[in-house]
Amino acid sequence: MPPSDRAQCRLPGHDHDDPHPGPLPHRTYAELVGGPLDGLLLDIHGWRAGEVDDGVALTTELCRWPGGRALYDPRPGEPRTPGPGVSCRLYYSGDTP
Repeated sequence: MPPSDRAQCRLPGHDHDDPHPGPLPHRTYAELVGGPLDGLLLDIHGWRAGEVDDGVALTTELCRWPGGRALYDPRPGEPRTPGPGVSCRLYYSGDTP
């Protein structure tokens, strides 16, 4: 999966000066499972299903290559919950520079 512009998507609570550091009840999130961002929520509010299905490449200093990207993908056939809250899980699949 090539890195995408979505790699810059904001994680809730990621910005030190965020006035709303936690998940917001009206937003949709993917839970990141495994790897350097394990347990964090990725704000996917407004994403189309195909965009989530493509997985994400998230820029982080915590991966194998500082400043590189941690790759997270959905598992085929895993159900999604429509609407706000945690909609799905994305699983760590590796790192890329």
